[in-house]
Amino acid sequence: MASLAATTARGARGIRSGARYGGRKAKASMGSVAERLIEVAPRIPVRDLATLRGQFPGLGPEDIADRLIATAVKGTMTVGAGVGAAAMLPAPPAMPAELTAETLGVAAVEFKLIAELHEVYGLRVPGNSRERATAYLWSWTEQRGIDVLKLSTVNVALGSSMKREMRQRLLRRTLRNMPTLTPFMIGAAVGALMNRRDTRKLAQRIRDDLRAAQLPWPELPAVGAPADAALTGTLWQPPAIEP
Repeated sequence: MASLAATTARGARGIRSGARYGGRKAKASMGSVAERLIEVAPRIPVRDLATLRGQFPGLGPEDIADRLIATAVKGTMTVGAGVGAAAMLPAPPAMPAELTAETLGVAAVEFKLIAELHEVYGLRVPGNSRERATAYLWSWTEQRGIDVLKLSTVNVALGSSMKREMRQRLLRRTLRNMPTLTPFMIGAAVGALMNRRDTRKLAQRIRDDLRAAQLPWPELPAVGAPADAALTGTLWQPPAIEP
């Protein structure tokens, strides 16, 4: 019994050591994913309100928001199904790398959705593209909408606290996506369904916050009439192209 207890203790110590090592590796990996997301976020194409109203003529904020959410859900489902299908290949790619790529891809789709929902509800964050991207990354990390009239509630600087929370959210998302590696194409279905659920849940939370702080749209000029700056407002002008 003493020998068995000693062997069990050694095994437990080995498992704990391996878990700690795996945890450190996972955190380091999520750290690089978070840095990558911060790097690419300002370059993710986000349509401003004028563009969205032009692409969805005659639709109001709620209808356009419905379209944006449906498109984002379809996108994240496709990403999840793609990783699940990759597990069926005769020589599958490195699955940890695939999961990391899926997490980053889904985060990018959801980031774009959050940014465009802020446009639709008249709550575009002021500043240049990088400043807005930082604010929308905060929104994605906290799963909250931003009230532009209370920007003091958002720490626009990407501090260590926000980066840590972002890494934790990315790690949780990656761990939830593990079932996508299930063989026989089950993983593809599971990945699609999980991403659909998570993206819809995120969109609903953001949408509820934005509805509570929604600002009215500016009036559009009549067809053929010159645009009036007093009507369009500087808030809705597309950002200047940075050198």
